[in-house]
Amino acid sequence: MEPSRFLACLADDFARLRAVAPTDLTSAVPSCPGWSVADLTRHVGEVYLHKTLAIRDGAEPEPWPPAELAAEEPLALLDRAYAALLAEFATHDPKDTAGSWYEPGQTVGFWIRRMAQETVIHRIDAELGVGVPVAPIPDDLAVDGVDELLRVFVEYSVAEWADFFTEILADSPGWTYTLRADEQAWSVRTGPGLFSVTDGATDAADVTVTGPPAALLRWVWGRELPGEPSGVTVQGSPEAVAQLRRCIVTAT
Repeated sequence: MEPSRFLACLADDFARLRAVAPTDLTSAVPSCPGWSVADLTRHVGEVYLHKTLAIRDGAEPEPWPPAELAAEEPLALLDRAYAALLAEFATHDPKDTAGSWYEPGQTVGFWIRRMAQETVIHRIDAELGVGVPVAPIPDDLAVDGVDELLRVFVEYSVAEWADFFTEILADSPGWTYTLRADEQAWSVRTGPGLFSVTDGATDAADVTVTGPPAALLRWVWGRELPGEPSGVTVQGSPEAVAQLRRCIVTAT
């Protein structure tokens, strides 16, 4: 996806989040245990400001968030932070340098992509929190979101911060997974200290997860409601599925 496409998706999903959140800021968010919609709104605002500074200053600010943000009304913070983020994007080329925890992605373009994906997931959280239907997710954004989660979050995290995954992967017999969304497929292989992702399906995978792009995105991010049809079919070892889930949760 091109940066312009990510920015268009970001604008659409921010508008949906901004329209949904005020309907019930006190409601609990089932996909983010312990958070209200107000907490979710504040979090998104803090994330936008954090990335604005990462671009402006060339390094991610630490510690974060600053204490003074806690006194700001969540919706006001969200609006201010979104405006600042867009202004920072507008003054840079996507290839410009920016601070990032992801070593291969030290660019503004990395944050344009990341903020588009951050926003679509959190507008789903807001929709689930206030109890309104989840708006459609474009196929291209959903496919990219699955790819980002598997490669940027999980594969990279296992390689860079292996200690966090030692217990999860130590006894892995070397499971294989195929995740498929329409014409796009990913193969995942796990083992002690290993989480590798390649394009395409694996023959005779231990676990196969298939579904439309939007449904698969929600599945990998755990944005489903218990008891509701997800549109995703999971076949294979429950133990292997649980390991995949634990890797994702730890990485995200």
